[in-house]
Amino acid sequence: MKARSHSNLHPLAATIACLILPAIPGMCWAQQADDGDARLQALQAQINDERRALNDMRAALQQRQQNLDALQRALDDEILGNARGRGGAAIATTGAFDIQAQGTAAPTEPLASTQPQVVGQAPEADTRPPEVAQIFDQPGVLTPARSFILEPSVQYGYYANDRVALVGYTVIPAILIGLIDVRQVKTTTTVATLTGRYGITNRMEIEAKVPYVYAHSDTVSREIFTGSAQDNVFNAQGKGMGDIEATLRYQINQGAADKPFYIGWLRYKSRTGRDPFDVVTDCVTRCVANATGTGLPLDLPTGSGFEAIQPGVTWLFPSDPVVFFGTLSYLHNLKRDNVSRTVLGGQTEFLGEIDAGDIIGLNLGMGLALNEKASISIGYDHNVVDRTQQNGEDLPGSVRLNLGTLLLGGTYRYNEHVSLNVVVGAGLTRDTPDLSLTARIPITF
Repeated sequence: MKARSHSNLHPLAATIACLILPAIPGMCWAQQADDGDARLQALQAQINDERRALNDMRAALQQRQQNLDALQRALDDEILGNARGRGGAAIATTGAFDIQAQGTAAPTEPLASTQPQVVGQAPEADTRPPEVAQIFDQPGVLTPARSFILEPSVQYGYYANDRVALVGYTVIPAILIGLIDVRQVKTTTTVATLTGRYGITNRMEIEAKVPYVYAHSDTVSREIFTGSAQDNVFNAQGKGMGDIEATLRYQINQGAADKPFYIGWLRYKSRTGRDPFDVVTDCVTRCVANATGTGLPLDLPTGSGFEAIQPGVTWLFPSDPVVFFGTLSYLHNLKRDNVSRTVLGGQTEFLGEIDAGDIIGLNLGMGLALNEKASISIGYDHNVVDRTQQNGEDLPGSVRLNLGTLLLGGTYRYNEHVSLNVVVGAGLTRDTPDLSLTARIPITF
């Protein structure tokens, strides 16, 4: 009979054999090696199970932390929304809620006591800056992703200025021999603008403006070089397409309560409107060297006559119960070569290279919500306009201007898609329009 192999023995029998017959060579050592391998494999399997469980716990903890951060952001936006009348997501502590982009919360299944359910993440729209009543040209809140806003608006401005020109010499301090030119210029301007804004992402939007301008000017003066004591009125008007604009905006950071939001933007302004060099000027020969004629344009321009690039940054700082905001910008007018204008009679006056002065702009304001639908804002806008140059030299009579305007505006939200914004501006410096009134109706699609 053949001897049975040691490896075929039952483990218990092999162990007893090792105790009774220790002299059997190799059998006990092999059994101990097999038992050691089994224990190592069992320990390794247990370690792997613990590692998998630990990784699962870490993933669950990370997910819960993300949900907690999302709820905290939603809570901050809800507090700001209630204070500023823009609505927000409802926050509850007794159930799981899906926060929706419309600013409402739809309840789902209640939380179980032993296994809490995962709360849905808040949309990125809730991380946008708080909305305030718009009083400046650059809005502070971007359009949500894949949303379109159509904003028709009308702006009315009134400007009155008195001009006194003294050309002559003084015999004594009270007597002037020469030319005294006294003029009163009253200008009214109405600009109807159709603005479209589209949200590329929740933090980027593009905007286009198409204005239509109607301007009317009355100049009250007396004929120069005559002894007339009667005032004459010189009327001029202009209407047509204005300068079309395009702007790209991007929200730089993600702010929160007591943390500022920063929005960078770049604006391009064309010269599609009729510029000052296209209109006919009331001069017989030359306006600069000859005083014959009024020197005023027979038709008013509807554009500035220069293309412009304007970078800027807008900031908002929420601090309950108000929001502080402002903008810093720099407008660079692109110079033009070989410019000429037409004077009365069909003659052309060559002007050469014209470089309009650049503009540094700064505005500051604060907004406050009155209730869930109405809010008001007050602010100040200041612009410094540099001198205009002709052929590399300062244009005669060109000076640096400071334009300061005090603005007061309010917004009323009719529903989720339509709002009304009204802004009143009062000029604080001599060269600023005395009165401006703007009405906007943003419609969200």
